[in-house]
Amino acid sequence: MATTDRQATTLALAHALSAAERGLAVIPLSRTKLPALRSPHRDDPAPTPCHGECGRPGHGVYDATTDPARIRELFAAAPWATGYGIACGLPPHHLIGVDLDTKSDADSSAALRELALRHLFTIPPTVVVLTPSGGRHLWLTGPPDVVVPNSAGRIAPGIDIRGAGGYLVGPGSRTEHGVYRTAPGTSHIGPAPCPRALLRLLLPAPRPHHPTPPSAGGHGQGLVQFVMAAHEGQRNTRLFWAACRAYEDGIGPGLVEPLVEAALDTGLTEREARATIASAARLTGHHP
Repeated sequence: MATTDRQATTLALAHALSAAERGLAVIPLSRTKLPALRSPHRDDPAPTPCHGECGRPGHGVYDATTDPARIRELFAAAPWATGYGIACGLPPHHLIGVDLDTKSDADSSAALRELALRHLFTIPPTVVVLTPSGGRHLWLTGPPDVVVPNSAGRIAPGIDIRGAGGYLVGPGSRTEHGVYRTAPGTSHIGPAPCPRALLRLLLPAPRPHHPTPPSAGGHGQGLVQFVMAAHEGQRNTRLFWAACRAYEDGIGPGLVEPLVEAALDTGLTEREARATIASAARLTGHHP
């Protein structure tokens, strides 16, 4: 390995460990901004879905950790890594990344200002990371019981969102196109809470529905089974998603108790389950 690559790896590890000290879960990245470790299941003839349950590294963002020893192990297994990714959606910050891209013809900064004026919100002072291409990543935090999905250009052209299951390239990372850096004046502050009006824009739009009681079909039971199949680490996410779908489809009130029972079976407490379902009700325009 060239000396410059070794230096880049050493710096990336140092930055990743520093981020982990602030509660940000990280993974090593290659110069292409992709996870540095390949899937251990890539040669399986019929790979089964695995988010790291096998215990081996190579599951992308599902490898993300704040454990310094584990971080060093991941970087040791990927000595070609020159950057690190920060997982979004995880506690304690529940990070949301607003990626203002420069690759399209659209002016993403102007688009965000227009959204802010139209929906009456202001982006508070927060961490801003400058990308080598001239773009910006705004770091925001979300409520613990809200799952923000990843999206590309959905809320406005040139604006991508990094949410649950996604990651942001951490400042100090070196890629094929240059180095990611924290914008002057923002390195000393933490990510600010996402404005509620913006948060509503980031969530999936309610689907048209025709209210039907749960007994009229298997959809309600399917949502319950979806929750019951949750593993640790995805229980609140699945419950919130299922509750949102239930309220959008007009079966939310009748499905509250079955969803609570399913959540209890996965290990959530009744208080956690009811709080998550109530949050889903509010965010889909219903009163729990």
